[in-house]
Amino acid sequence: MTAPHVPQIRLYQQWLAEHRGLRFDDYGALWRWSITDLDGFWQSIWDYFELQSPTPHTAVLAKNVMPGAPWFPGARMNYAQQVFRHVRPAHEAGFSAVVSRNEKGRHVELSWPELRRQVASLAQHLQAQGVQPGDRVAAYLPNIPEAMVAFLATVSIGGVWSICAPDMGTNAVLDRFRQIEPVVLIACDGVSYAGRDHDRLAVVAELRAALPTVRHVVLHTNLAEGEAAQAEALQAASPCASFAAATARDDAATAAFEPLWLPFDHPLWIVYSSGTTGLPKPIVHGHGGTVIVGMALKILHNDVGCSYHPNSWGERFHWYSSTGWVMWNAQTSGLLNGTTCVIYDGNPGGSKDKPDWTTLWRFAAELGVTFFGAGAAFFANCIKAGVDLAACGDLSAVRALGTTGSPLSEDAQRWGTDQFRRIAKSEAQQDIWWCNISGGTDFAGAFIGGNRELPQTPGRMQCRLLGCAVEAWNEQGQPVIDEVGELVCAQPIPSMPLYFVGDVDHQRLIGSYFDTYPPGQGRKPGGGDLGPEAGAVWRHGDWLRIGADGSCVIYGRSDATINRHGLRMGTSELYSAVEALPEVMDSMVVDLEYLGRESYMPLFVVLREGTVLDDALKARINDSIKTALSPRFVPNGVFQVAEIPRTLSGKKQELPIKKLLLGQPLEKVINREAMANPGCLDWYVKFAASRARA
Repeated sequence: MTAPHVPQIRLYQQWLAEHRGLRFDDYGALWRWSITDLDGFWQSIWDYFELQSPTPHTAVLAKNVMPGAPWFPGARMNYAQQVFRHVRPAHEAGFSAVVSRNEKGRHVELSWPELRRQVASLAQHLQAQGVQPGDRVAAYLPNIPEAMVAFLATVSIGGVWSICAPDMGTNAVLDRFRQIEPVVLIACDGVSYAGRDHDRLAVVAELRAALPTVRHVVLHTNLAEGEAAQAEALQAASPCASFAAATARDDAATAAFEPLWLPFDHPLWIVYSSGTTGLPKPIVHGHGGTVIVGMALKILHNDVGCSYHPNSWGERFHWYSSTGWVMWNAQTSGLLNGTTCVIYDGNPGGSKDKPDWTTLWRFAAELGVTFFGAGAAFFANCIKAGVDLAACGDLSAVRALGTTGSPLSEDAQRWGTDQFRRIAKSEAQQDIWWCNISGGTDFAGAFIGGNRELPQTPGRMQCRLLGCAVEAWNEQGQPVIDEVGELVCAQPIPSMPLYFVGDVDHQRLIGSYFDTYPPGQGRKPGGGDLGPEAGAVWRHGDWLRIGADGSCVIYGRSDATINRHGLRMGTSELYSAVEALPEVMDSMVVDLEYLGRESYMPLFVVLREGTVLDDALKARINDSIKTALSPRFVPNGVFQVAEIPRTLSGKKQELPIKKLLLGQPLEKVINREAMANPGCLDWYVKFAASRARA
């Protein structure tokens, strides 16, 4: 495999010139066209990728309003239908659909026909259980081929998919699944992670008991090996169906199976993005918007090509993720374009007893990965561990590195570039291309990312993505260049949420993204205001600086959401876990993720009178977080305080304390007169000073 001869975005621009008569002097001009002529741009994406519908759409964007923009009315689509278009040509070319490996070395390859057969078999099993279009199917599965099969089977019949990772505790999973009322639960008996097996049958039983709408369970024996052990696991989870049996059908009915054609905005999946108060937000995305935005992102900007196309022959796409992160959805989207997806299930850093940050690199070398993606924290850990890629096997196929999840430091990018220069066996590796992206679970896409045709600068993302009217706004709500501001998107994109489950009158949706600035402000394509009927801009919750050259830097969250190792969690979920302990009266956590700094998350606790924060209590607090949420959200330190700073209305002052700990002066981040307990601030000022000296 060599780098694609022609970058995908150049092929698209050549198509625009030939079929639309559109030529642009530079990427900036192309981007401006894409955010001002929304109809022209998104119709070009539909046509360029030859998207199909048995019925024509009557408009591209029927009404430019946010939220609730109606895209491609009249069109019908199915995510699985788009995937299945590649079965015959990809198989005839000799390429697999999914290649998988786990910590124990278990290797699985799914051919395209086998993927289709298993999907058809499970889809018909679900239909036999009465699953109808619009019904929710919940999954508790790790990053394995079975999760992809279950997803495609669910959505092929119009079911709505939602998945949680098995490293999440029962409470965190129930906080999500209870809201969506699933009718089917597809789960596993356990997982292997960091060198240990983790039985999950007890959790599956708890989930079943706490989800009264679930009328059918399908169990995948992921941990049990051998017929006897698998039969025992199935018996323990009884009554349930065997995943292996449900995907075993191979007859005329499976051969004839076709995914249902659904309305463009039919719900596809429910993902969760946590705010700082209340339960996680159950965000619903649609088939059509997810497909069209996913293909534009994956192909044009990430430069991930079709494995059987001569220009990208042999492409193998890998982005390390757990199923609890939207990058699992992004990895799966490789299938939309006929790309072989290479997935790994396990800890990328080895076991606790034997840490090994070469694990993923050796995996990529053995399986011939061409595009290697991971969270920014992964590359930072490789530096700390002194990883030498020369000792990791033959990485000659790798032509691109992808990162997201948190800001990638200049040092990490330079490290990777230098490492590949030392082992370079191709021109692409002499100056390896970094596809650094920033987006969100919230709209299952990216706002900022890569362009293989543009210059690279360590620590920066190359551009704002096509179709994404992204700006940085100052405190007056004005777009600024070369200044840090709030990331806003001033125009709709097709993958913005359809709605939140259970959100009456869309009040929670509006409160999450659309209530910071007055409706109409900044909503005119190309700049300027519209009337309030146009709705408000999308405020994403990130600090952004846009350079004069169009490159971008994300500085971290502008709100109080926790972002640990690329996974976002609402602070309220952590408080529920910590404050359930009888010793803890109050608590506050801040995540000091910020560009150029090592991630650091302190937890402040107010304890019951007479209680001392000793090692035993710290361990109990950490264990509570591990059990209820995930080990990923254990704080870097726990500190006893007299009071948690609160507003007059009782709200915890997370964001001001975060800004204080990031070095901003107290008088600029907090108004003492708006506080219920301003006297407690002195302790936090001293803590911030000690952190600055450390």
